[in-house]
Amino acid sequence: MTSYYAPPGGLPGQKSRAKDRAIFTEAYAVIPRGVLTDITVSYLPGWTRAHAWVLARPLTGFAETFAELIVELAPGGGAERPEPDPEGEAVLFILTGDLAVTIAGQRHEMGPGGYAYLPPGADWQVTNPGDAPVSFVWIRKAYQRVEGIEAPEAFVTNDADVPAVEMPDMRARWSTTRFVDPADLRHDMHVNIVSFHPGATIPFAETHVMEHGLYVLQGRGVYLLNGDWVEVEEGDFMWLRAFCPQACYAAGTEPFRYLLYKDVNRHAALTLR
Repeated sequence: MTSYYAPPGGLPGQKSRAKDRAIFTEAYAVIPRGVLTDITVSYLPGWTRAHAWVLARPLTGFAETFAELIVELAPGGGAERPEPDPEGEAVLFILTGDLAVTIAGQRHEMGPGGYAYLPPGADWQVTNPGDAPVSFVWIRKAYQRVEGIEAPEAFVTNDADVPAVEMPDMRARWSTTRFVDPADLRHDMHVNIVSFHPGATIPFAETHVMEHGLYVLQGRGVYLLNGDWVEVEEGDFMWLRAFCPQACYAAGTEPFRYLLYKDVNRHAALTLR
């Protein structure tokens, strides 16, 4: 059964250990789900009845190409102008509850597994029309324009409606749900879902130019991060710097699935920003 973990908030008990699984290095970071409590939330200008956990933001020695948040909206909450940056593009992924997203005047009702891509300059709004909170991942990136290539259009879909692509020779044990065509050069980021059955593995240490943000939607896994084996579970977030060696295997008894961000389809800058 497909499920998507959302932080419950609240406060840690007084008997909780100060030392948890949080890790921050020059090559990678792990933010475990236990960190996402009421004392680490942020409040965003222009949003009502909302709070967010900021998982990544452009920062020296940390994420360079994107920001990632988990937003929780109470009933009736939302935003008329969610994105403050005119060049900001976004992906929304619904974890729990129902979210209404209006794009250029057209309203879309989205439930768990709902996925929306919002291009730079899009006219969009969000609201929680239900009587229970809604939680969703919000990934933001400054769009990199290329002369002669138009920005992509907005679209809305659902995890359940997009067939997963099986990796070669894996007998469906490792697959990727791709929400856009990898060869579509209009897109400068991909936000996919990677799925492993228990025991499945990435059998080599990937090392590549793409930066990653990974939010674990379901299950448990063990990740190789720059030579360190790290256990992760649903609700954990990982940041991987470009060229950080990485591999993993699925643990536990249910599928191991994560929402994966990566920057793609652009020339490497020849100067440091």
